[in-house]
Amino acid sequence: MSVVDGQSSEKPWRFVTSHGQVLLCIAHDPDTRLRDIAATVGITERAVQRIVADLVGAGFVGSERLGRRNRYEVNRDAPMRHPSQTGHAIGEFLDLFELENPVGANPAR
Repeated sequence: MSVVDGQSSEKPWRFVTSHGQVLLCIAHDPDTRLRDIAATVGITERAVQRIVADLVGAGFVGSERLGRRNRYEVNRDAPMRHPSQTGHAIGEFLDLFELENPVGANPAR
């Protein structure tokens, strides 16, 4: 197996799914645009729309329309979905990545 730029030349897979990546983007910047998320994650804007709809529908993310833009809010208390993470909240997942200088973060945390 060869590694180029930190990526294997074999099967392309990631440890964090696209849903997780989108959630991390929203947690980092609640005012982010879907096109910016798509560029960051490396998926289409339409895929981001579907994922955000999934996250909102499952109660992980709230969405508020502000003019022509959306503002998102992550429900850090929402329980993880997989049975092996029973008893853990999505906020714990986000904390694993310790976002540096997230937009709107409380610096006293």
